Amino acid sequence: MAELNVEIVSEERSIWTGTASAVSARTINGEIGILPGHTPMLAVLGDGEVVVRATDGGTITAQANGGFFSVDDDRVVIAAATAQLGGAAA
Repeated sequence: MAELNVEIVSEERSIWTGTASAVSARTINGEIGILPGHTPMLAVLGDGEVVVRATDGGTITAQANGGFFSVDDDRVVIAAATAQLGGAAA
């Protein structure tokens, strides 16, 4: 089964790293959903929630503000100006 390698980072620290079956986030152009095999892309991250469907069956949510969202070869990097798991970005 294909999976995504996901990394969520803020300017100050790593927020979450792991494998996932799907990732969704808000870009400045609207919501984006990523599944394994997605075409490479780079987008400007909007302020909002990032949702990661972890391969262990759990769901990780983070509040992210600013930055970018990158997808390449089943690797997803969310590099936010500020980000925090589950709540308001700090």
